[in-house]
Amino acid sequence: MVGTAEGVRPGVRPGMGRRVAAAAALLAAIGAIALVVVALLQEPLRLVAAPVLVGVAVAAGWTALVRRGIWRIAACAIALLALVGVIMLVVTASVLRTAGVVVLVLVAASLARAALGRDLVPAPSGLKSVPAAGHGVLLMNPRSGGGKVGRFALEEEALRRGVTPVVLEPGDDLRALAEAAVAEGADVLGMAGGDGSQALVADVARHHDVPLVVVPAGTRNHFALDLGLDRDDVVAALDAFGPALERRIDLAVLGDRVFVNNASLGVYAGVVQSEGYRDAKLATTARMAPDLLGPGAEGSHLRFRGPDGDDGGPTAMVLVSNGDYRLDRLDGFGTRARLDGGVLGVVTVRVEKGRDVTEMLAAQATGRLRSFHGYRQWNAPEFEVDSDKPLVEVGVDGEALRLPPPLRFRVLPGALRVRVPVASPGAAPAAVASAGPGEAIAGLVRVLCGQPAVRRQA
Repeated sequence: MVGTAEGVRPGVRPGMGRRVAAAAALLAAIGAIALVVVALLQEPLRLVAAPVLVGVAVAAGWTALVRRGIWRIAACAIALLALVGVIMLVVTASVLRTAGVVVLVLVAASLARAALGRDLVPAPSGLKSVPAAGHGVLLMNPRSGGGKVGRFALEEEALRRGVTPVVLEPGDDLRALAEAAVAEGADVLGMAGGDGSQALVADVARHHDVPLVVVPAGTRNHFALDLGLDRDDVVAALDAFGPALERRIDLAVLGDRVFVNNASLGVYAGVVQSEGYRDAKLATTARMAPDLLGPGAEGSHLRFRGPDGDDGGPTAMVLVSNGDYRLDRLDGFGTRARLDGGVLGVVTVRVEKGRDVTEMLAAQATGRLRSFHGYRQWNAPEFEVDSDKPLVEVGVDGEALRLPPPLRFRVLPGALRVRVPVASPGAAPAAVASAGPGEAIAGLVRVLCGQPAVRRQA
């Protein structure tokens, strides 16, 4: 008998509504597959030409990115022509058939979500119910996330919940404010801001064993995402000051600096260090790519040991994360299935030849970066990176730093208490995605038969 994965919520028996949704989702998926098969049988040349042109466009686009002068102009022209070819293939194909596949896929996904409910969502380990904060304090950075603190009226919302708001002014020391809040009796600390601010307040909270409330008022809010919070519902995060759920999670440390998300070295760190990156990310990346990855680029100066004790060798990117990352992109942003594994996640990407670049981009474009032969990933409680340079560029939770080597990373297992609202989604995308399409289909079949989407352990 198949058992549930550890921590997965085995759902209750589904009602008629969920069973009907499961049946409809399966029928919509079968319909989409049938349309694709028909198209393949009727127009095989068209379906072969489309991915070839997409591959040409990707390769030419990369060449345009890492070259300058006439090479960039020629590559741009080739990429444009290839894209026009793809568009023509799509336009001249059966519009109704294409639209039908898209609609059926969207319908199947929507109905599957309704049918499965939260059955495939893992329940984080160590969750416990806790009463409302006696003296909650919310620190707020009004400049984070383009002014989300003001846009969502977080100061007024905090007061309405009996939480003391503290708004950072220019020149304020966030750590000093957090320490002062604890000294004045705060039993729950909250931070409304980006991951860098969250890490600083988390460090204060862990020193005093005070729980942290994470309010996603930054730009990307990856820490909030992996805690299972709804990043689009900023105000709802304040409910964690009331009766809430609490658990312990890990923190990562670079030297004596705590980080909650990741630290990146190499290509991405070099781009982040450049002036104007925050205001013009794509333009800055395009401008610097020839120096970082193009012909004649300097070999990596980073030195480290791989999972087997081997020399890491020239590496385009090193990413050290607080927990295992499910990484599909090269910009250092992914999602973690859990934050309490007691390990650092280490990802390295090695590019040695021009052909490697095309393969790497193709893997990334299809969401299979981990299949690229230069990609390595492993876990470790500690990790060290050395260099022959006096200072190493490193991006820590999105903040650009230059630090003297060696860089020593370690994990602090269970160091931080965090509170989340009772009604929060409760799982990171990586945790949900780990179920995979096969388990989702099997879950739909079980729901259709009147059984929970996930079987209980025997």
